[in-house]
Amino acid sequence: MVKLLLDECVPQGLRSSLNEFDTYTVTYMGWGGLKNGELLQTAISEGFDLFVTTDKNIQYQQNMHKHAIVIIVFDVVRLDLENLLLLVPKFKNMVSRMEKHNIYVID
Repeated sequence: MVKLLLDECVPQGLRSSLNEFDTYTVTYMGWGGLKNGELLQTAISEGFDLFVTTDKNIQYQQNMHKHAIVIIVFDVVRLDLENLLLLVPKFKNMVSRMEKHNIYVID
């Protein structure tokens, strides 16, 4: 099963719409406050395949050659569960084609 980590900035309610994944939150894992680079390395070492965030700047801050994980940025104008849920079907359709060391923006 694909192991997925939701960033702190992602409403935890999104987790319930991702039942086909082994989904955890940064808060649940006790990794709150870790900077992106350290967070990604920790997630990789714990076997996570996907990292979902709404941080649009992450694509400019991280060298993906260093991170053997897929980063998915949900690009929403207003950060709330309702808007994020609209992107879930598109994410689910794309996930099987996603490759590690890449960032995918879903809008």
